[in-house]
Amino acid sequence: MFGSSGHDEHIPRCARVVDLKIFTQSQRTRHHGRWRARAPWLVAAPFSVSGVVHLVDPSTFTSIVPGFLPAKIALVEVSGVAELVCAIGLWWRYRWAGFASAALLIGIWPANFQMAFNAQSGHSLATQLADWGRLPLQLPLIWCALQSRGPSQPGGEST
Repeated sequence: MFGSSGHDEHIPRCARVVDLKIFTQSQRTRHHGRWRARAPWLVAAPFSVSGVVHLVDPSTFTSIVPGFLPAKIALVEVSGVAELVCAIGLWWRYRWAGFASAALLIGIWPANFQMAFNAQSGHSLATQLADWGRLPLQLPLIWCALQSRGPSQPGGEST
């Protein structure tokens, strides 16, 4: 590869290796940039679907509202609206949407815990594992949500 064309034979070998590492780092930076650009959509898509289900059939979620909370149907409907608002913000890449979505994911964590707890009685092992698996999944989802960045404004501020 190096030295075959005769053009770079005068460059010391260590310099050629450094150039190669810089190129590799550049590729890595582009790859991470593309990942970060798409990460909020990993939250927006399920929020979009789940938000609609919260509003169309709230009874789907009332069983996972922790027992100490009142007005289960109202809470499900409010969380559905919040999910849809956050989803729209994430799709449009508003900066506030990342913070709001992270807060919402933290806020609904007790419901996910309740769902995992409920699955222990009479559900299949697969359902139990899936429900408990949702709990640690919240952390990467929070990271994905926080990658939401708005377009730069003339003053350099993001929306």
